[in-house]
Amino acid sequence: MILKWLNFNRKICIVFVLSISPFIVSTAQNGYDVRVEKYNSTWQKLIPRYMKMQYAGGMGFLSLGTGWDYGKNKQWETDVFMEYLPKFSTDNSKITFTLRQNFMPWNTKINDKFSFEPLATGLYVNTILGDDFWVHEPDRYPKGYYGFSTKMRFNIYAGQRITYNIPHDKRSIAKSFTFYYEISSNDLYLVNAFTDSYWGPKNYLRLSFGIKMQIL
Repeated sequence: MILKWLNFNRKICIVFVLSISPFIVSTAQNGYDVRVEKYNSTWQKLIPRYMKMQYAGGMGFLSLGTGWDYGKNKQWETDVFMEYLPKFSTDNSKITFTLRQNFMPWNTKINDKFSFEPLATGLYVNTILGDDFWVHEPDRYPKGYYGFSTKMRFNIYAGQRITYNIPHDKRSIAKSFTFYYEISSNDLYLVNAFTDSYWGPKNYLRLSFGIKMQIL
């Protein structure tokens, strides 16, 4: 009788272990999968979503950049640009770097292929690479002689955009192209505009054009 009882209980234990083992494995796998998904999702957010090319705008003669769009309606953008500045008043050409934050509050759909953003605005700061420029005045100048940085400029802009959305079956390297223009100014120009009566809009405003290729 004792042996029969032990065999019966052993069968119950085996059946019980076999019945709950899939849940144990599933729970372990789900926990691992969740961690992997979060890890991949975090890294995927760091992948640039688009490429940009811009002419003028106080950043350089020609600017190449990339960035990320986000928000409920993708109304926010963060750009990073590298620009080429040909020699003008200096002996050598220069390279500049720009970090920019954009905001597009409205997006109007024209048809299945085109959409229009009546307002694009933002702020950006750019710096020029080279030892000939500074953030703080060098000691060789009297204190307050310049009163501003020659290395960094803070800018503000406003403009408009129109986007061509490529049909899904015809996409290869991009999903859309956006063409835009901007009118911008920087901190130094605006100070001169308010303090110098001879400065008109053509002196402190700049016009630029660009194209954005949406990759993701």
